[in-house]
Amino acid sequence: MLAVMRNDVSRLVLGTVQIGAPYGAANQTGLPSTERAIRLLRRAHRSGIRAFDTARGYGEAEERIGAAFNGSDGPSTITKLDALNGLLPNATAAEAEAAAEASVNASLANLKRANLDTLLLHRAAHLSSHGGAVWRRLLRLQKAGVIRRLGVSVQTPDEAFTALSMRTVSHIQLPFNLLDQRWREAGVPAAAKARGDVLIHARSIYLQGILAAEDSAFWPKVHGVDAEGTLYMLDTLAQLFQRMSIADLCLAYVRGQDWIHGLVIGMETEEQLDRNLALFDSEPLSSIEIADLEPRLPRFPEALVNPALWPRRSE
Repeated sequence: MLAVMRNDVSRLVLGTVQIGAPYGAANQTGLPSTERAIRLLRRAHRSGIRAFDTARGYGEAEERIGAAFNGSDGPSTITKLDALNGLLPNATAAEAEAAAEASVNASLANLKRANLDTLLLHRAAHLSSHGGAVWRRLLRLQKAGVIRRLGVSVQTPDEAFTALSMRTVSHIQLPFNLLDQRWREAGVPAAAKARGDVLIHARSIYLQGILAAEDSAFWPKVHGVDAEGTLYMLDTLAQLFQRMSIADLCLAYVRGQDWIHGLVIGMETEEQLDRNLALFDSEPLSSIEIADLEPRLPRFPEALVNPALWPRRSE
């Protein structure tokens, strides 16, 4: 019997923050055990997922990927430089370079690799901070073969434009979902397509899981945002566009963006893996459907679409 190939699953990138640290507004299971994490990683790879996204700042994630694949026969791994929070603004260029190289060496050791497939800056500010010393050191490591692709994780359209203006950047990761129209309004899609040599990966497809959970209890309390009303609107749109759920609508919308090459989706359980793989069996929204959908969406405040601005939950 011929194996049934999942539709476009090669664009699915496994986000690993949840397998390295307790993360996500809708995460109810917490940090999985090492055994469960390794089983999830291996099963995701067997299911056709060919790229994993991780970072120095994701707790145990890098180590668990290294333990799962032992540096060989594994997925392409995208990791991020340490956030370098301990590096003072007035640190010397030599200190900045040393901090960057120490982060790279730690990732190599954790992942059990001789080189890194892709390394992203975790902070776009490090493109130019300390006189450009961090980026300059990474470029030298790339020239030496220690890093294959270099890029940056951005938070705002302005950071995306800065990254796109640099020819040494070949990979950009950004937060993007159905509610977040900042990127389209700023013209980022057109600028990204003009740079055909840059891979664009989108994260926060489900906005830290609150969209997929379909439960207003997980939503942050943001002035002017009616969580129940927004979920009702999204459910109505899902039915209108003949999608199985709000999660299906959210995923199909991002998959339909011709400027986005990969979708980073964080998972901490095999059940979540199964659900996301099943959603990839359906077709993405067409350009005609996207053009019909977008005018129906209200403009949401940055205080909602940027989780960094969410109020802290009371303990």
